[in-house]
Amino acid sequence: MKYVLVFYGGAMPESAAAQARVLKQWNNWYARLGSAVVDAGLPFSGKVNKIRPDGDVSRGPIGQRATGYAIIEASTIELATRLAKSCPILKSEGSVAVYETAESV
Repeated sequence: MKYVLVFYGGAMPESAAAQARVLKQWNNWYARLGSAVVDAGLPFSGKVNKIRPDGDVSRGPIGQRATGYAIIEASTIELATRLAKSCPILKSEGSVAVYETAESV
């Protein structure tokens, strides 16, 4: 099964040295996940539009802003959640939501 990890919050430190440490933590985490990583994803830019059923467009996030994503494979949502528990965003007061995808449509 594939799982989409949606990241919320977290922040990139201001200094170049601290940024390098954070990026190294992310690279190490992805390396530990190994072949479970389907798509390492990217951070979101912060630009977002939400389209309502009537066609109206809202600019900006509604509720808590998602800050990035990754896609992994795991045999169960429990395993995917266990893998997500070691995500570096948790060290910077961020959080992770684990979404199971449908097997087929």
